[in-house]
Amino acid sequence: MRPLEGLKVLDFSRVVAGPYIGRVLSDLGAEVVKIEPPDGDVTRIWGLVIQGIPGFFQQQNAGKKNISVDLRADGATALIKEMVAKADIVVENYRAGVMDRLGLGWSDLSAVNPRLIMASVSGFGQGGPESGRGAFAPVTHAETGVPYRQAEFDGNRPTDPMISIADHNAALHATVGLLAALHAMKATGHGSHVDIAMFDAMLATDDYIHHAIDDSEVVRLGGEYYRLPEGGWILISGQFRHLWAQLSKARMIQDPAPKDADLTTKIAMRKVVVNEWLATFTADAELKVALDRARLDWGVLMSPRDALKTPTALHRGVVAQVDDRRGGTRGVIQTPYRFSAYESGVVGGGAHRGEHNASVLADWLGYDAARIDALTSAGVLLAEDQG
Repeated sequence: MRPLEGLKVLDFSRVVAGPYIGRVLSDLGAEVVKIEPPDGDVTRIWGLVIQGIPGFFQQQNAGKKNISVDLRADGATALIKEMVAKADIVVENYRAGVMDRLGLGWSDLSAVNPRLIMASVSGFGQGGPESGRGAFAPVTHAETGVPYRQAEFDGNRPTDPMISIADHNAALHATVGLLAALHAMKATGHGSHVDIAMFDAMLATDDYIHHAIDDSEVVRLGGEYYRLPEGGWILISGQFRHLWAQLSKARMIQDPAPKDADLTTKIAMRKVVVNEWLATFTADAELKVALDRARLDWGVLMSPRDALKTPTALHRGVVAQVDDRRGGTRGVIQTPYRFSAYESGVVGGGAHRGEHNASVLADWLGYDAARIDALTSAGVLLAEDQG
């Protein structure tokens, strides 16, 4: 079995921060139903499209069922509340206040289902001075200091990292919050609203932020890149003083600096020696052996395509294959959970908008075809042409 089997989740979210919560819960065994608006999730326009499913949407929404509801239509709120009465968890990442205006805020939904757990992910939290602002990941990156610090260190103009760090930080923190609230609900019988701000999540997962709090000097801890003998780059982990200490301990280099030299001079002279030592190698494999002997951790700079072909990626099944709807399969990245006693992982591909209107409402609420047709005619339910 899967750890979260039996849980029912309604996912009102879009783009990354909310959808990734639902993707994780689905991979862990929950039944996740994405409630998608008539104009669709914006990520349906990004990535390679195969049989109407783009790669970006596929990655965040694989394994979910999908119904399309116009939340502004007459009868939509009543339908959603019927589903909420059957749900364990609700996920949403609209701007703060949007769900309240639709009559689907925390107070509305918890009145329907007192055991409900709800996660609201937003840029700046619920009810704060900036709660109404929109905030995609790059906005949060900019306002929490990461591009600033990187640009200052590298001496370059700031650029946004090509990964939605703030979205994934917020999603994972929200998932932890949901599971904690779920545990508490089983003991107390009371649900809870989990308020996650992407702003908070970025700062909470910034291991350099203590320098800002203490107003202390920032020191790069991650390591430095060096040229490989056969071309390309290799990162040697840790500060330079660690690199020097390990190479010295392994008797691979000798200190050129006079004992009475000041620290700046010593570091400059030692860096020359390290670069000269690196230049003595003619094969990548020889350098890696030497670094292993010196007990230094290293990593070769790879493209994302190459990373997916490494022995570790293949051994751990990092890329799963799902039905591509045209007689073959397409790849999707697995979530990283591996249990000794449970299964986990993607259970299927992404869905077309409204693909499961009939099956979900029949299963959750016992609706027959006539009732579903009536909701469709009234503009509450919608579905895209699946071609």
